[in-house]
Amino acid sequence: MTERTAARIAVLADTSLQRHVLQQALVANGYTVVLNTDPARLDEAALAECETDLWLVDLAQTEDSPLVDHLLERASAPVLFGEGHAPERHSENYPRWERRLFGKLKKLVGDPSQGVGRSLETLMLDTQRPARLELPQALANTPLIAGAPAKQVWLLAASMGGPVAVKEFLDALPGGLPVGFVYAQHIDASFETKLPQAVGRHSQWQVNLARHGDFVRCGEVVVAPINFELGFADDGAMQIADRGWPEPYSPSIDQMMLNLAQHFGLQCGVIAFSGMGSDGSAAAAYVRRQGSEIWTQRADSCACSSMPDSLREGGYSALSGSPRELAEALVNRLVGQCS
Repeated sequence: MTERTAARIAVLADTSLQRHVLQQALVANGYTVVLNTDPARLDEAALAECETDLWLVDLAQTEDSPLVDHLLERASAPVLFGEGHAPERHSENYPRWERRLFGKLKKLVGDPSQGVGRSLETLMLDTQRPARLELPQALANTPLIAGAPAKQVWLLAASMGGPVAVKEFLDALPGGLPVGFVYAQHIDASFETKLPQAVGRHSQWQVNLARHGDFVRCGEVVVAPINFELGFADDGAMQIADRGWPEPYSPSIDQMMLNLAQHFGLQCGVIAFSGMGSDGSAAAAYVRRQGSEIWTQRADSCACSSMPDSLREGGYSALSGSPRELAEALVNRLVGQCS
C-alpha cells in the first residue's frame, strides 16, 4: 500500500485569531499549511500560484469576497467552508468544533494518521531487547492466575508515533501484573493485523486482536478494532459492535475512554502516548469524575506531542513521563494497591 504524504491546506480567514487557531489545529492534526492569510491581502495571481490540496475558507467579518467567488469558480482543489469562530482551545466546545472540521477534512483529503503504518516496518526490523523492569516481590508473592479476566484495565491511547512508544512501554513492563490493557491506535485498517506482533514481539505481554464475547485478561494487551466500536457487557466481556466508531477517528479514543470508564470505573486508567490532534480530551472530564487516572507521555519523548499536550493543557493529566517512566509508575502503583 502506498502511503500518502500530508495533505496541503491553504487557509483564507479574515481574523488573525481564526488564522492562528486554524494553523495550530491543522499542524497538530498532521496537515501541512501552505498558505494562511486574509483574503483581502491576496490577489488572483497569488491565488493561482498556490499549490494546495484543499482551500479552507473561514470568513467571520466579510460577507462577500470577490476573491472567494473567483476561487469557487476557478479552483482545481476542493473548497471547504470552515466551522465558524473557533472556541477557546481549552473550552468544552473545542473538541466538538475540531471533530466536525477534521471529519470533513479527512473525507476530502485523507487522514494523516494513516501514515502510522510506516513505523511498524521499522519496529519489525528492530532486534534490540531493552532492559525490563523487575517484578517487585510484593507483586510476585500475590496469587495471580495467568489469563484470568482482568479486574483492572488500562487504556493505551496513541496516534502518530504511537507504536514505537507503546512498544517501549511494554518492553519495560514485567509480566505477572494483575492488569490488562486495551490499546487504541489511530492507524489504517490494513495494518491492524500487523500491530500485535510489531509492538509485542520483545515483551512478556500477549498482544491480541479483540475477541467478541471474551474478556480482557491479566497479562494481555487487546488491540481495539479499527473499524468497529469496542464496548463491554455487564459482566465485562468485550462487545464488538456492528457499527463504526463516531467520526472522525478510528478507533475513537474519546469513545473508548467512555466505554471503559462506564464499565470499570475506578478500576481503569488511561495512558495517552504520542499522537496528533486532541482525541481523548472530550472524554477526559468524565473519566476523571469516575475516579480514573489519566497519564501522558512527556512531550520531549514523543514523535508528536499534540494529543498528550491537549490532555495536559486541559488539566487532566496526573502524571507525565517517558514510556519507560510510565511503565515504572504503573508497577509502583500496583505495588501500592497490594499493601
